[in-house]
Amino acid sequence: MSPLAQSHGAQFTRILSLGAARGDLVVSNDDIAGPIDSSDEWIRQRTGIIERRRSSDAEQAIDLAVRASTEAIEKAGIAPGQIGAVIVATISNSVQTPSLAALLADRVGATPAAAYDISAACAGYTYGIAQADALIRSGTAEYVLVVGAEKLSDFAKPTDRSISFLLGDGAGAAIVGPSDTIGIGPTLWGSDGSKWDSVGMDRPLKEAFDDPEGEFPTLRQDGQVVFRWAVWEMAKVATEALEKSGVTPEELTAFVPHQANMRIIDEFAKQLGLPESVLIARDIATTGNTSAASIPLAMHRLVEEHPEASGGLALQIGFGAGLVYGAQVVTLP
Repeated sequence: MSPLAQSHGAQFTRILSLGAARGDLVVSNDDIAGPIDSSDEWIRQRTGIIERRRSSDAEQAIDLAVRASTEAIEKAGIAPGQIGAVIVATISNSVQTPSLAALLADRVGATPAAAYDISAACAGYTYGIAQADALIRSGTAEYVLVVGAEKLSDFAKPTDRSISFLLGDGAGAAIVGPSDTIGIGPTLWGSDGSKWDSVGMDRPLKEAFDDPEGEFPTLRQDGQVVFRWAVWEMAKVATEALEKSGVTPEELTAFVPHQANMRIIDEFAKQLGLPESVLIARDIATTGNTSAASIPLAMHRLVEEHPEASGGLALQIGFGAGLVYGAQVVTLP
């Protein structure tokens, strides 16, 4: 019997390009403060959000994903047919199945690429980057399209004071491909299911189906639990990710955390001891919290506003419902 053959791919990978799409509506704090008996000042002080981008009824998560992906593919200078896998991180696909990724692959012309969704909430994009890196180095794909795409406004209850006022809509896309040098460092990822009910839906789908009122499940969180976990535990994860990559805070060009809350981002920077030279992504101020889309959207804006940062090292970390987390150091495209 002949031995099994095994595929081998590129030795190294990197993010070649990014694409972005934000919801077509600008929603101010004043627009949403009434139902939660709040104010623009209260929301700004607690979250750092000035306004958020949301999608109109005519715009779905798939539309945002297509726009972001098209930009990323064009910037990478590859043909859609060269994409071997399409990975979409999302918690807001409009159906349980089939995957948003399969539809996206068709819409951008990547068929017959492998396509699947990741349900890891705000850590989903970092999970996707880790998988793209592994797929390319194993020889399973030459190029991988990784997308975080969310229409969270579909799951935001106007009267909810725990999370709804944070939420925005958008999609960020990355083309990951072969590289002559290391462009994606080791991934540090994990979960803590003991805090499973800290962030998530307010009721199971089945319960909603059986309810004669028919109220659809919406997002909610235990803000204090999530804030403490994000600030203290995730700072340790970020530090360990740097250590695994052999990178010091002083060697970073940028820090791109999940855009959960400006207070969390600022506290993160203090915990990590980031020097003033490090650019810190603060896209949340005008985009809101877009879960899986937040890191690629924030990185896209950072590189757009600071083109001199291209080629530098960035620490990215995602964390959220599960509770799950993922972090890696990457070279900025």
